[in-house]
Amino acid sequence: MYRSFGLSQSDPGQENYYFDIANYQPSWQCGLSAITRANGSRLGRLRGRSLTRSWLLWDRNDDEWFTDAPVVLDFAGEQLEINHQKFDDLSLTWNTIDPLLHVPYPDFDLVWRDDAVAQLARLQARTVTAVDLLEYRGDDMANGMIAVGIGFGDDYLVVQNNLDENGLAFGSPQREYHAHPIR
Repeated sequence: MYRSFGLSQSDPGQENYYFDIANYQPSWQCGLSAITRANGSRLGRLRGRSLTRSWLLWDRNDDEWFTDAPVVLDFAGEQLEINHQKFDDLSLTWNTIDPLLHVPYPDFDLVWRDDAVAQLARLQARTVTAVDLLEYRGDDMANGMIAVGIGFGDDYLVVQNNLDENGLAFGSPQREYHAHPIR
């Protein structure tokens, strides 16, 4: 068995698993146009849906969010899985992760939690009013990175790249972000 960059495979020809998350295959893309082309229409259809659950992979040994794993947002049966790596890779996948399944990644005691971050849990049952792709326009190596912004009326969630891992921000996006609304 080999492990490299979060991938494992027990036998050639069998499915790869990202951090041993069953059935999850990231679809890495870079740049606004590629991400919009691949996911724009589906992201736009989230408007009007309610966030029913949000899941983060939690490391029980360290009692902290395992930020390398995807952020899973369930909008009344349409599940969006958001993941960042490197400085500008973004993977948006749909309906592949079952957060009720055990994640047997070696050396970690991981479990999916829907209550790990109070600000995220408070958005549950709220209706999506806006979806934006946020293009970072800073004077550093993250320039061009794409984050996902989701509006819930007066509340706003940003799932962003925190330099090779996922990060969450709440409220208005940083001024370095240029919003590209998804219709």
